[in-house]
Amino acid sequence: MAASFWDDADRHLVRYGGAFTREIIDRAEGSFVFTEDGRRVLDFTSGQMSAILGHSHPEIVETVRRQAAKLDHLFSGMLSRPVVDLARRLAGTLPDPLEKALLLTTGAESNEAAVRMAKLVTGKHEIVSFARSWHGMTQAAASATYSAGRKGYGPAAPGNFAIPVPNTYRPDFTDASGGLDWRRQLDFGFELIDAQSVGSLAAFLAEPILSSGGVIEPPPGYFAALAEKCRERGMLLILDEAQTGLCRTGTWYAFERDGVVPDILTLSKTLGAGLPLAAVLTSAAIEQEAHDRGFLFFTTHVSDPLPAAVGNTVLDVLERDRLDARALSLGALLRRGLEELASRHEVVGDIRGRGLLAGLELVVDRETKRSSDELGARVTRRCLELGLHMNIVQLPGMGGVFRIAPPLTASDEEIGLGLEILDQAIGDVVKTL
Repeated sequence: MAASFWDDADRHLVRYGGAFTREIIDRAEGSFVFTEDGRRVLDFTSGQMSAILGHSHPEIVETVRRQAAKLDHLFSGMLSRPVVDLARRLAGTLPDPLEKALLLTTGAESNEAAVRMAKLVTGKHEIVSFARSWHGMTQAAASATYSAGRKGYGPAAPGNFAIPVPNTYRPDFTDASGGLDWRRQLDFGFELIDAQSVGSLAAFLAEPILSSGGVIEPPPGYFAALAEKCRERGMLLILDEAQTGLCRTGTWYAFERDGVVPDILTLSKTLGAGLPLAAVLTSAAIEQEAHDRGFLFFTTHVSDPLPAAVGNTVLDVLERDRLDARALSLGALLRRGLEELASRHEVVGDIRGRGLLAGLELVVDRETKRSSDELGARVTRRCLELGLHMNIVQLPGMGGVFRIAPPLTASDEEIGLGLEILDQAIGDVVKTL
């Protein structure tokens, strides 16, 4: 039966990014997925970095069952209580003036809407983002994505630019001590933007922690300086918290650390805890200006009641179980374990991230930071063989960065199990190098 499954998959499925994991997943529960042949695999990626409450959380299951039987989908111009409740509650988790919400389905869609709104409100069209960014696969989101997928599709939207990523592990601009001089790097980046701009800078779109770019966290102070660069040019600041929002980093939103408030915030992934739900949040002033100018984002599943009901349940669980604090404590446990791995394995070059979004970069030489694509790929395969699903980012200049994002509901024992398997996998692979 497995052979015919893979024959059908190979014959009929469009391949949309890398190879499929050659396991038939039958079900999932909590921190584990279970294969059809009975293997239990610890999920250290929360599905697609989304299932912050684990798989098949009983309260999510009950909400889906109840809401689907009552009210699942509506004409996009109609409203239901779950939608208005979720908009109000999301506003209550955010600082002023973020109080207006647009409920959508995916991260790409929310970024598309945010960029569209920014262009309309400012009357300008140029969008800046980070090199190594990932914002989605629709037109405006893909045009602002630089980590992958740019070759072979024709021209991106006109007026899209990138600035260097402030990577403290691999600094390009250095100070006297050899560390990253991020202020000089940021100044240089905007000098390039100003040289290329036709005077129509609309917005900067950024992830507070670049996840698909290798779990790169700009240093403290960076986003305040970036916000000032935006203000100087009349640009809006859009923050994409698809993976960092809703408690994963130990605070409700990652931008809280930096004392900045974006003009527009996009949420997805974690908001639906694995189901398709996204949001755009902004101020009443920006929403009013957009409305006055005829803002249009009429989609099939905008303001759908079923995913909105799920979003309300996600907020219930996050608040009741204080999962922001849980992410901090589990993140500290994870960090200590990764540091112990680094003490035993010379191929661990760097550990970074915040809360339960951690990055572990592998190198073949700590002194030179020389990378190897094969090393990361082999450790990933060995982890899966041992019962741990890991996601590795392999971009030019990086041998491999593991994105580690277990559910916020994981137990201490499950974190320990994942670290144990990763330890063994690295050791097994290093012996064969």
